[in-house]
Amino acid sequence: MVLKCDYNVKIVYGICNLTLKNPNLFMPDTWLSKINWSEDGLIPVIAQEADSGKILMVAWMNRDALKLTVEKREAVYWSRSRKKLWHKGEESGHIQKIKDIYLDCDEDVLLLIVEQIGGIACHTGRHNCFFQKLEGNEWVIAAPVIKDPEEIYHK
Repeated sequence: MVLKCDYNVKIVYGICNLTLKNPNLFMPDTWLSKINWSEDGLIPVIAQEADSGKILMVAWMNRDALKLTVEKREAVYWSRSRKKLWHKGEESGHIQKIKDIYLDCDEDVLLLIVEQIGGIACHTGRHNCFFQKLEGNEWVIAAPVIKDPEEIYHK
């Protein structure tokens, strides 16, 4: 049997799939089973800025978050404190557009290569979450607040 697919669609796993540049609605979930999920069904995720290579943040995903991330091509995480899915930027507008997704050699950590919209990834109003630097035996603030979180989140 020969499958014919429409424009911008390719044959994968014997079915027609959209390319990774578009939401992949037909991809079977077998790719999710390759991941070594933690006992609580989560995987740590590193978000790295595509242009600069800087690490922006670390968060967590469950299966649903990863599926939505692939479909939307925007980062969706699992909030361990709120126990719910969290579309990065849903309140602030500082979304993370997905460029690439990598799985590490132990298959238990994901790396998202992202375009950080608005230049702010951290809820503190900084570019990234790694702004505290160890100098000697003290942690010092090494990056400025770009925008007051009160202005970002309208609390």
